[in-house]
Amino acid sequence: MLGQLMRGLSLILLLIGLGSCRNLSSVTPRQIVLKQAWEIESGDRVAGQLVTGSLGDISVRLQGTRIRAPFAGQVELAARGFHCIYFSTPEVPAYLFRYCGVKRPRLGPVQAGEVLGRGQQIHFATLRRQPDGAWAIVEPSDRVLEKSLNHPTPSLRF
Repeated sequence: MLGQLMRGLSLILLLIGLGSCRNLSSVTPRQIVLKQAWEIESGDRVAGQLVTGSLGDISVRLQGTRIRAPFAGQVELAARGFHCIYFSTPEVPAYLFRYCGVKRPRLGPVQAGEVLGRGQQIHFATLRRQPDGAWAIVEPSDRVLEKSLNHPTPSLRF
């Protein structure tokens, strides 16, 4: 009886441990090579002050709005920048979307409309993969940004 209880408790602890590893398994920040290089970028310090945005970013004051996944995809921590994450999706191949200023990001696979994180002000950039594998910051996608800021409409059930 005690052995079965211990085995059951061990299984529960194992399942809890596996469930909490979802975000830990993708904690390795993603390194990308950018075609453009600026002297000052997000995450740098100037006169002791933290730079939170950079050229190519659209800044949005959220006022309590959560950032949502515009499509089903993958969220990775960015190796550079001020609280930056990358979002990628097979629905928009060859593009990467960067959100900076994101607090408590949800990392790993996400479904469309799931919360990616929060922030008081975010900086959004759109990156396109180049033929050589590097990334270039391109004109921000207003459609993707809008989908990231709107609460998804409930789907109709039949």
